[in-house]
Amino acid sequence: MLEIVVKAENWERHVRVSAGELGGLVRRIGGEGDRFLVVSRIPDLPDVFAQVWHKDGGDYTVEYRDGAADRHFQAMADEPEAVIAALTGWARQEAGWAGDLTWSPLDMGPVPEVPPLDLAENDRAELERRVHEVLVGGYSSRAELAELAEEYLVTKNHRPISREQAQALADRLWLERVAEQAAWQGETDPERLTRAFAALQEAGITARENFACCRSCGEAEIGGEGGPDARGFVYFHDQCTDSAAAGQGLMLLYGGFDGSSETTAAIGDEVVAALEAAGLSTEWDHDPGRAITVTPLDWRRRLIG
Repeated sequence: MLEIVVKAENWERHVRVSAGELGGLVRRIGGEGDRFLVVSRIPDLPDVFAQVWHKDGGDYTVEYRDGAADRHFQAMADEPEAVIAALTGWARQEAGWAGDLTWSPLDMGPVPEVPPLDLAENDRAELERRVHEVLVGGYSSRAELAELAEEYLVTKNHRPISREQAQALADRLWLERVAEQAAWQGETDPERLTRAFAALQEAGITARENFACCRSCGEAEIGGEGGPDARGFVYFHDQCTDSAAAGQGLMLLYGGFDGSSETTAAIGDEVVAALEAAGLSTEWDHDPGRAITVTPLDWRRRLIG
């Protein structure tokens, strides 16, 4: 699989696609509402991306940016195969990936200087604490972190942080975390959790990570996530993620779609078994009215973007 995220105009988001799947996405674009793809590496890095735009009957416009506005290039192609070869090589970071396309620099204009944050020390500390907390949770993109930073200290009559300042703050903290995770070796606990959830999903239990903002919303929405053959569910919400990122373990909420305590207890047993098979420890007394806690837990979730 290619270590990339592909976002389409129609709001589809594809994580870690194969070369063949990437090729299919390129060949597909061209119709109304589905004319471009934006490709970023995993983990996403500021000002590093590739993209392609195509309208049925016309050429393909391909671009990539290599770390700064003055490193933004464009090429044209009259058929998708050259585009696919270039994007696949870019994703793999192969030498000579640009292939036979002829690239020209694009003048993106001057880069405006972002003024420093003008915040009281306690406001700055609280802002960075909250953004870092969500960042360590590992489920938010750079854009989502920037939106959080921009809105966090807003009051009715005051917006102390501009969009550009918020993005600069989010990017700085993001890059610090990327540098941290470069030293991580092997499978992490959140990756074991994802593996367990994938096994549960395959076994007919709707399994969702970082699902909904709270328990009330999760309980109201999880039923709409399951397929016709789903027997039950397990999930954790945003606040559970925050607790896990703070080193307090992870609370899992679960149940049977038939509402019976017997089914709920059986689903709990399957959840615990899947977690233990993935190498995680749990605390649960088999009471269907009590949550399952995954603990101890070393929360090192690798960023995607």
